[in-house]
Amino acid sequence: MGFAASVGGTRCTFSDLKTLLARATPLRSGDVLAGVAAESAAERVAAQRALADLPLTHFLDEVVIPYEADEVTRLIQDRHDPAAFAPVRSLTVGGFRDWLLGVADTAALTALAPGLTPEMAAAVSKIMRLQDLVAVAAKCRVVTRFRNTIGLPGTLSIRLQPNDPVDDPRGVAAAVLDGLLLGAGDAVIGVNPATDNVETTIRVLELLDAVRLRYDIPTQSCVLAHVTTTMRAMQQGAPVDLVFQSIGGTEAVNRSFGVSLSLLAESREAALALGRGTLGQNVMYFETGQGSALSAEAHHGCDQQTIEARAYAVAREYAPLLVNSVVGFIGPEYLFDGKQITRAGLEDHFCGKLLGLPMGVDVCYTNHAEADQDDMDALLTLLGVAGVTYVMGVPGADDVMLAYQSTSFHDGRYVRAALGKRPAPEFAAWMERMGIEAASGQGELPRLMAPELVGLA
Repeated sequence: MGFAASVGGTRCTFSDLKTLLARATPLRSGDVLAGVAAESAAERVAAQRALADLPLTHFLDEVVIPYEADEVTRLIQDRHDPAAFAPVRSLTVGGFRDWLLGVADTAALTALAPGLTPEMAAAVSKIMRLQDLVAVAAKCRVVTRFRNTIGLPGTLSIRLQPNDPVDDPRGVAAAVLDGLLLGAGDAVIGVNPATDNVETTIRVLELLDAVRLRYDIPTQSCVLAHVTTTMRAMQQGAPVDLVFQSIGGTEAVNRSFGVSLSLLAESREAALALGRGTLGQNVMYFETGQGSALSAEAHHGCDQQTIEARAYAVAREYAPLLVNSVVGFIGPEYLFDGKQITRAGLEDHFCGKLLGLPMGVDVCYTNHAEADQDDMDALLTLLGVAGVTYVMGVPGADDVMLAYQSTSFHDGRYVRAALGKRPAPEFAAWMERMGIEAASGQGELPRLMAPELVGLA
């Protein structure tokens, strides 16, 4: 079956759901590159009108990637909860938007999450303004736990990202100290290794765990190696808190990452068996990003935002502690400028939260994108208002290993102060005990900790 709508006396038709979703998507360079974007603003508006009139139940009858050809589609369809879906079953996509902005409260949104498919979330986001995406996401609440409690009302966590271009433990330790003094690290102290091998992974994990234990820091650490590397590290007795993996919204893109749903399940079981969490056992950490499927030629002709939302169904299956949309990292081929990055970051956060995920966003861009730090300040502030679970803390906002621009430890302090947010409660209490709650960072920690951190490195 097809879909149709008229704009200005011109009738536009769309052959299937995949095409309708793609044509309705706000303009972004990745969809133009893929050849799936609307050819004009008028066609985009027509697609949005047709999408607004589409019953939500249609998404249960027509899939964008065939069930028999894709394990992510099978996961989405098989895990759908009809009872949770019942309150919105009679609505169209447009009616669903009205419901989300109107009577839906936090309890209703929490109960609804298992009843939504990613395509439903993507569809409604395509007909929403930025303020709509912010307003609804702010009503969503997702709380996870490992050694602290992430996602509580009034909190904003920060991932301390102490990357080093040669995995030098001294460089990692210096960045850890810098971040802790400025209140970062309650989401996770997470290192992207320059070299993905078991030896490096274990060495950095042991450093991070030694720091955590020495100062009794209520947080978790992670080396963002490939899941198979982390599994081998666990087999060798490494202190693994969280298992990391980049994921996507199709079986093919996950295959390009070297993973499958069964491998992710296996890694989660291995981490759970270690029993290292004290408050909870959310042991997985996933990262995603619009454009990854297209770059792997694994998008099946779908628009990049719909595929991104499908990645959240993969993440949801494994009860993660953290999910991160690295929104501007892939480059301007997929999100051309600050406007496109801002829209994508708010879409990703909205869809992830609506589907029940502890959603963070790496507010970032590459140096060849038409974006700058002013764009990132605006997106960071909007996400803070929207209740983002966590953001990145990178020394100077400049990741010297991954070569991209993100948010700094000072940016995290800014958004917490501006919006009255606090760190995770256990981490906030630790900061107060250590005398580093003041914005100046002056207290006992610099005197006591700096020499010992160098020694541990």
